[in-house]
Amino acid sequence: MTTFQTIQQTLAPELKQLNDRILATLDSPNELMNRVVRNYLEKKGKQIRPILVMLSAKLLGEVNERVMGGAVAVELLHNASLIHDDVVDDTLMRRGAPTINGTWDNHLAVLVGDFFLSNALLQGVDTGDIRIVRSISDLGRLLSIGELDEIYNARYNHPDEETYFKIIYRKTASLFVSCVEVGAYGVGVDDWRLEALREYARLLGLCFQIKDDVFDYFSDDKIGKPTGNDLREGKVTLPLLHTIADENNPCRGDMLALLQKDVLDSSEIETLIRFAVDGGGIEYAYDTMRRLRDEAAALLERFPASPVRDAFLSLIDYIIAREN
Repeated sequence: MTTFQTIQQTLAPELKQLNDRILATLDSPNELMNRVVRNYLEKKGKQIRPILVMLSAKLLGEVNERVMGGAVAVELLHNASLIHDDVVDDTLMRRGAPTINGTWDNHLAVLVGDFFLSNALLQGVDTGDIRIVRSISDLGRLLSIGELDEIYNARYNHPDEETYFKIIYRKTASLFVSCVEVGAYGVGVDDWRLEALREYARLLGLCFQIKDDVFDYFSDDKIGKPTGNDLREGKVTLPLLHTIADENNPCRGDMLALLQKDVLDSSEIETLIRFAVDGGGIEYAYDTMRRLRDEAAALLERFPASPVRDAFLSLIDYIIAREN
C-alpha cells in the first residue's frame, strides 16, 4: 500500500462524506444533466485537493461542516476547470476515459462545467465565511489568467524559467494554496500557521506541475496524453527551458530555430525532446523538485510532530514520485 493510499484510508469517512455531498450538490431537475454528471463522477480522480483541505483542517483543528463545504467547493471548481480545459484543448480522452465533450459535444461540456462552477461558489457561500468565498473566487481568476499566460507565451514568445514559474503558480499551484486557505479558515485559523501552509502549498503545487511536465517527455499509456503534447501546443516547459539556456551547447542554435516555427512536425518534436533529455533537463527538473520538497519540509518543522504533519510531507513525496 502506498503512502498516499494510507492517507486516503485515514480520511475514508471524510472522503465518503465529501463524495456523497458532491453527488447531492450536483443533483438537478434536468435528467440529461444528471446523466452526464453521474457518468463523470464515476471516474473521479485521486481528490488530492479536497484531501489537502481536510489535512490542513486536521493540522490546525478538526474537519467540521465549514471545512467540508469548502472541500466540496474546491473539488467542484477544480473539475469545472478540467471540463473547460478539455473543450479548449479539444481533448477527447482523459486518464483513459472519454471526456464530456468527447462523449457529447463542446456545447454540453461548457454548460456542465458552468454548472460545476456555480455550485462550487454556492458551496463557498454556504460556509458563511467570506474569506473562503474570496479564496475560491480569487482562485478562479488566477486559474484563468494562468491559462491565458500560457497561451500567450506559446503563441508570441517562449518563456524563461522565471516566467515559467509565474505561469505554473497561477495555473496550478494557486489551487493548492486555496485548499490550505479553505481548510485553515474553516477552523478559524488566520495567523503564521496559515502563512506557512500557504508557502508549503505553493511549493507542492509547483512540484505537481513540474512532474506533469516531465511526463510529456516520455511515452506512457498511464499518463493519458501523447508524448510531446506540450511542444505540439507551443508550450516550453522546465526540462527544455534548462537545456536551451545553455549557451555552450552546440545544438542550441538549431533548437532555438525550431522553437521559432509556428508548427512542429513529429520528428522536430522528437528532436527537441531528445535534446532536453540528453542535455540533463529531466535531472534538472527532479533536482528542482527535490529542492522545493526540502523547503517544504523545513516549513513543516514549524508545526508540532504528528501523523498529520507526516502526511503533509508524504503528500509532496508522493507528488514527486507518482507515475501518472
